[in-house]
Amino acid sequence: MGMMSGIVLYAVIWFMSFFIIIPIRIKTQGDLGEVVPGTHAGAPEVHHLKKKAVITTVVAMVLWGIIGGTILSGKLSVRDIDWFDRMSSGIADTSQ
Repeated sequence: MGMMSGIVLYAVIWFMSFFIIIPIRIKTQGDLGEVVPGTHAGAPEVHHLKKKAVITTVVAMVLWGIIGGTILSGKLSVRDIDWFDRMSSGIADTSQ
């Protein structure tokens, strides 16, 4: 895995983790009973976005280390998860 591949892998893990963490412990205007006219009751009032970004960064680092280590170790490859045998080593004879 090259440097650019590692950066892309980290970015994908970070954003996936962030989208999972965003709705946790969110307080909406409807929950607090203070809906601003012209907005939806489900609009966030207290979101703690900076704290969630820090948590996401830590979680993504741990997951990136595990996934990157697994990829670099070679213990798991694409052929290991080829359940339908689409990457067989032989070339199929299509001349018949």
